[in-house]
Amino acid sequence: MKRTLISRMRKSAHDALRDGLSLLPQSWRFEFYRAMVKCDPTPDPRLELKIAETQEELEDCFRILHDSYVSAGFMKPDPSGLRVTIYHALPTTTTLCAKWDGKVVGTISIIREGVFGFPLQSVFDLTAVRAKGGKITEVSSLAVDPRYRGLGGQVLFPLMKFMREYARDYFDTRHLVIAVNPNRIEMYEGLLAFTRLQACEVNNYDFANGAPAVGATLDLQLSPEQTRLLYRDRPAHRNLHSYLYVDPLANIRWPERHFHTTNDPVLTPAMMDYFFNQRTQVFETLDDRKRLLLRSIYDLDDYAGVLPMPRAGATLGAAMRQHQRFSLRCPAQLEVASYGTSIAYPLQVIELSRHGFLAECPTPLPEGTSGTLTVDLGSADTAVVEARAVRCHVSQGVTYHGFMVARPDASWQRCVDALHSGRTHRDLAPQPVQAAADTGTAPPQAMPASLAAAAVASAGASAAAAARESMLTPA
Repeated sequence: MKRTLISRMRKSAHDALRDGLSLLPQSWRFEFYRAMVKCDPTPDPRLELKIAETQEELEDCFRILHDSYVSAGFMKPDPSGLRVTIYHALPTTTTLCAKWDGKVVGTISIIREGVFGFPLQSVFDLTAVRAKGGKITEVSSLAVDPRYRGLGGQVLFPLMKFMREYARDYFDTRHLVIAVNPNRIEMYEGLLAFTRLQACEVNNYDFANGAPAVGATLDLQLSPEQTRLLYRDRPAHRNLHSYLYVDPLANIRWPERHFHTTNDPVLTPAMMDYFFNQRTQVFETLDDRKRLLLRSIYDLDDYAGVLPMPRAGATLGAAMRQHQRFSLRCPAQLEVASYGTSIAYPLQVIELSRHGFLAECPTPLPEGTSGTLTVDLGSADTAVVEARAVRCHVSQGVTYHGFMVARPDASWQRCVDALHSGRTHRDLAPQPVQAAADTGTAPPQAMPASLAAAAVASAGASAAAAARESMLTPA
């Protein structure tokens, strides 16, 4: 009761301050927001930032999110006490959490474009963002336990820093998009340099219980310089640019990846059944199309019993392409013999199958180009195979080439086997491959240092997921 009264008093004070600030010019309001920033590049060691990957961590995240959304009027109370959406079931969604002394106190979810698109696509047009090129990630489900909101940004700002770095470096993202309540959009504009997707707000946003919403975007290629200008000459504890873009944060525990995948799925069949069938009825409310799409993603036998069944005879239609659970971003080099010399073409392998792959190519290649591909698949795992270009596709200014690989080597096979059989990101440790007959391909070699560095420096678009046995042209 006492905590409820304090929360109401705090909310009333915030509303009064917001009403007062609304009378000032926008530039003054933005300057006020930046003057109120308080960030600590060396947070309390009791704070830990990580992927929410256990059932207990996810349940705490969904509970905090539920209580926050109900309090803000963004959803009606659910009997489960949790806010769980169908997007949380996708391997292209990652839920991050902030823990204090081992207890979850904050959460945020980031959603790569997958089979269901983005939540905000139902009301906001992303055409202008797509035209700039690069992958898009929606930031959603941000909530901090009310008892930890008064720590001067000691939970919120570290969580936002973790989100930005994870989206850029682990999720292969260039553009962040958000849909927020109109009374909060100026905080994102003034503090972080977000720009609005459209001039007017949406009066009814179904994903937030019909609450009004404003869409905004942040270009991660441009935002470092934009925020540097906003916070120049600020002291360290009020310089959000240095905090977000320069200072390292020792409290972050990064996920371990053996291969250069761009997703970190965590839902085992048991966890999926618990959250989407037992605790909530999310699966029960899905139409046949979404049920079939889920089955096309989680096509392992272990998931069949927990996924919702479509009606007899329901089909996705011939135009639908099959999706896999993992996408990759692997630096590679194609060496092509030409007139007695060798030409090296840098590539980024973004889809992989048993006998083919899809790659981004800075230089368009003639159809039928053949050569030796050296590809860095992950931690000390390099494949060397003979590859032949079979098709070309240009999308948003990026050239993609599909290649055939007739004789995959052992490293290639280990990677494909792991991608096909893995359930969570922790399952992606490669399994030994039995010795095969001589394939005529060169043995694995060490990846050149310059090629490995390209994995960090690379930016731009990646494909939706790895193709199964045939190379698929990106949509």
